[in-house]
Amino acid sequence: MAGRGGVVNDTITGIAAWDGIVPPQCQPNPFILRLSANLTWVLAHEPLHADIDANKTNGVGPGMAFANAVLAKDNTFGIIGLVPCAIGGTNISEWGRGTFLYQELVRRTQASLKDGGTIRALLWYQGESDTEYKEDAESYKEKMERLILDLRHDFQFPMLPTIQVALASGYNEAFVNIVREAQLGIDLLNVRTVEAKGLPLEPDGLHLTTPAQVRLGEALADRFLQSDPTGAISSSTPQ
Repeated sequence: MAGRGGVVNDTITGIAAWDGIVPPQCQPNPFILRLSANLTWVLAHEPLHADIDANKTNGVGPGMAFANAVLAKDNTFGIIGLVPCAIGGTNISEWGRGTFLYQELVRRTQASLKDGGTIRALLWYQGESDTEYKEDAESYKEKMERLILDLRHDFQFPMLPTIQVALASGYNEAFVNIVREAQLGIDLLNVRTVEAKGLPLEPDGLHLTTPAQVRLGEALADRFLQSDPTGAISSSTPQ
């Protein structure tokens, strides 16, 4: 979910570049912070993952639209702290417990709690890389459920609200359908799904356009506000 909205390849150089367009729904807000790569809270702005997915060209993702929509719909919510962790082009196997990406996700999340932060939800948009090979697609459901359970255990948050996005695209349509079926069939409590299929794609046929990222972020906000978590974990909660 690093966000590639507005990122296109130059037809002459072949180099990917972001067009720099930030829609109103994704503008900075003093009530929206992000945890930077060096674990400090800063004012959030696009691209959210610029210093996280640093080896790729980042653009607009759903994160800022999500946060702005939450605040617009609930003016009592307070400050939102986004903790970007996504790395584009990764397979679900690269996020399993014990991997570098899993450890980074846990490390960054734990760091976000030190100044009184509270975990409210995990937003998850991933899976295109699992549509290249049939064996990856067929093992997606088991690995995704394992990831959620491991994070809930390590955060000591058994009902961690998890909002995932059902894929809009991928590399092999047959395998995309397998991954989508896996996502829609996740059999765990407090896991909700937002649909991305049908949203406009960039010319690469893989990544969502900026307007699509906005629509997705707003849909994630709706699902988040509909959730009813049994509790939240904060820096004051026993670890």
